[in-house]
Amino acid sequence: MDDATPLVQVTGATVRFQSDTALDGVDFRMFAGEVHSLMGENGAGKSTLIRALTGALPLDAGVISVGGQTVQFTTPHDAQLAGISTVYQEIDLLPNLTVAENIALGREPRGRLGAIDWRAMRRLAREALADLGLDVDPASLLGTHPLAVQQLVAIARAISTDVKVLVLDEPTSSLDLDEVAELFRVIRDLKRRGVAILFVSHFLDQVYEICDRITVLRNGRLVGEYLTRELLRIDLVEKMLGRSAGPLAARSRADTFDDPDAPVALSARGVTALPGIADADLDLVEGEVLGIAGLLGSGRTELARALTGVDRLDAGIIRIAGRPMHLSSPRRALSVGVVYSSENRRTEGLIGELSVLENITLALQAQRGVVRRIRSARQRELAASWVEALDIRPADIDRPVGTLSGGNQQKVLLARLLALSPRVLVLDEPTRGIDVGAKVEIQNLVGELADNGLSVVFISAELEEVLRVGTRVAILHAGRIVDILPADGLTPDALMAMVAGPDDAEGES
Repeated sequence: MDDATPLVQVTGATVRFQSDTALDGVDFRMFAGEVHSLMGENGAGKSTLIRALTGALPLDAGVISVGGQTVQFTTPHDAQLAGISTVYQEIDLLPNLTVAENIALGREPRGRLGAIDWRAMRRLAREALADLGLDVDPASLLGTHPLAVQQLVAIARAISTDVKVLVLDEPTSSLDLDEVAELFRVIRDLKRRGVAILFVSHFLDQVYEICDRITVLRNGRLVGEYLTRELLRIDLVEKMLGRSAGPLAARSRADTFDDPDAPVALSARGVTALPGIADADLDLVEGEVLGIAGLLGSGRTELARALTGVDRLDAGIIRIAGRPMHLSSPRRALSVGVVYSSENRRTEGLIGELSVLENITLALQAQRGVVRRIRSARQRELAASWVEALDIRPADIDRPVGTLSGGNQQKVLLARLLALSPRVLVLDEPTRGIDVGAKVEIQNLVGELADNGLSVVFISAELEEVLRVGTRVAILHAGRIVDILPADGLTPDALMAMVAGPDDAEGES
C-alpha cells in the first residue's frame, strides 16, 4: 500500500487561531480501500485536520490533494463535490424534516418543472437505508427516532453520494453493540468498493478491530503513521499522551466505600416515566457513585431525566435526604441540590458562542435571578478558580467554549454544575467522545467528588467504565431496574450478560 498513490494527501497543514497553533506542519495521507484512524488527545488537532480536509476550515499553510490533484476547498460543498463526505459526532441533521428529506437535503431529485419528486426522494432514501440494513420509514420525522437511528441516517446520507472518502467522527458513540457490528459491516463493504474511510474514535477496541492504519497527533503536530497490526495498544496510548500511560490509571471506587449506615441522599420508589422507565427503585447513598448499566434503549437516559425533574413522573416518589420532593422541573430539582448533565453537550449543555466564564457562571446566575447579579469581579474569580481546579485548558476564561476540545468542554460543564454546590450529581455519558487522558481525569474527579460527600449517578455505555467508577451498579433492562449489585467482584463479561437480559443471554448460549 505504501507504494501506491494516496487517494488523499495533506502536506504541511498549518492552522492558527490567533496566538494558538492548532496544526503545525502536519502531513497526512489515506489510500483507497483502507480504514484509517486519526488518534490523539482532545486538543491534539484531530478536529482541526478533519475540518480542513472537509472544507470547513481554510489552511494557513499547506496543500491538500485528492487523486493526485491539488485542491482548494472553500466550503464543505467543495469537498463533497470532490467525493469527501463527513458524519460528525454531533448529528447535524434537521429533526423537524423526514428521514428522506434529510438524506436528500441539498440534492433533492426534481421533476421537469423543478418541483421536488417526492416519490423518487423516498426511493433513493430507502435504497441508502437498505445499504445500512436499516428498516426505517423514509417518510417518518427524523426527530421521532432515537439518537442511534439518527446517527445511522447521517451515515446513510453520507454514502448516498458518489463517495470516495468517508470521514466518520465518533460514529459509534450513540450505537449499541449490534448497531456497531452493522456499521462495521457497512464499513467493510465500502472498503471493498475502494472507499477510503477515516475512522475517528476513542474506543481503542474498535480502532484495532476495524482500522488498517493509524496516524497519531499530539499538540497539533504529527507523531507518526503506523500499521495497526504493528502498534501495541500501550504504545499507541503513550504516543498520544507523550508520557507513560501508567500514572493515568483510574482507581476503582469499589473498595473505598464501606459505610452501610451512611445516610441516603436520594431515594426513588416506583418511579415511572413512560415509555422509558417503569417502577424504578433505588437508593443513592451520600458519598457513593452509583453506576447505571444497560444497553441502548434500556432506559438509562430516561431514568436520569426522571430523577432530575426533566421528565414528569407518571407514578412514584422521590425523596431527598428523606423528605418527599415533587421534582416538577429541573429548576425545582436544582433548588434541592439535584443537578443533571445531559449526554448531549452541544444542544442540552454548553453554549458554544459564550465564553468559558459565561458558561461556568450561567446556572448560578440563573439560580440567583436577574435582580441579584453576580459582580463581574466575582464571576471572574469563580470561573478562574474552577478552571484551575479542573485543569481546563487553555486556561483562558474569555475564550469561546466551542473552541475547546471535547474533554475540556465536559470539564466546563462539570464546573457549571459544581458551582451550584449540589448534593446529587447525575452524569449521563460524561466521557462520551473524549480522549483517554481526559476520560481518566474525569473518572478520577468523580471519585474525588464522592470522597468529599457528593452523591453521583454515573451513566455510561462502557461497562468497564461503570465498574471502574461505580461503588454499586444498577442494571437496567427494558426500562426496569432488575438488580443493584456491588461493583467489586463484577467483571465486564458478567455485567454484559446481566444487561443483555435473560432472553438475549439464552439466545447467545
